[in-house]
Amino acid sequence: MDQADMFGDEGLIDVVVAGVDEAGRGPLAGAVYAAAVILDPGRPIDGLADSKVLPAARREELALEIRECALAWCVASASVQEIDSLNILRATMLAMQRAVSGLGMKPGLALVDGNQAPRLPGCGVKTVIQGDALVPSISAASILAKTARDADLVRLHGLYPHYGFDQHKGYGTVMHLERLREHGPCPEHRRSFSPVKDLLIRL
Repeated sequence: MDQADMFGDEGLIDVVVAGVDEAGRGPLAGAVYAAAVILDPGRPIDGLADSKVLPAARREELALEIRECALAWCVASASVQEIDSLNILRATMLAMQRAVSGLGMKPGLALVDGNQAPRLPGCGVKTVIQGDALVPSISAASILAKTARDADLVRLHGLYPHYGFDQHKGYGTVMHLERLREHGPCPEHRRSFSPVKDLLIRL
């Protein structure tokens, strides 16, 4: 969907629009990531879509193209410690705030995937349900957030190879739960999440 179609012919005239999305709210381990992207209308990118429906290799290709063609982009995160102290929703909003604040140019409007959005002083905010599939700039943000988080989980695999982070990316798969019960949680597991929390209670 074209962004102008969402707001009418006059809704986005002279307004710099950033798409914002997150990756990693549900996993049991690792940071939560967010990205903000301001696309260049003069350099359209073919194939933008919800990162979850794209093959990993295609996500990586598009991530490179987004970084090359976008007017501005930023990827940010909130740590496991911040997730456990703030809760996952507030930590996700913090990561989004960091991503928008890190853009090289200031947007007048942020389009945020979903139905919850961070407070962004000096910037309008609009949530878009299924925005990662409907709005190109949000799709681009979802791709950057997803690829950055996946790369970080591969890094964690190098530190803690017995959990298989490179395969399940921290999600609560059968394999991950088996390894978690076998080895106990590592420093990158979210203590506020079940079943990590439940396991710690039993230890």
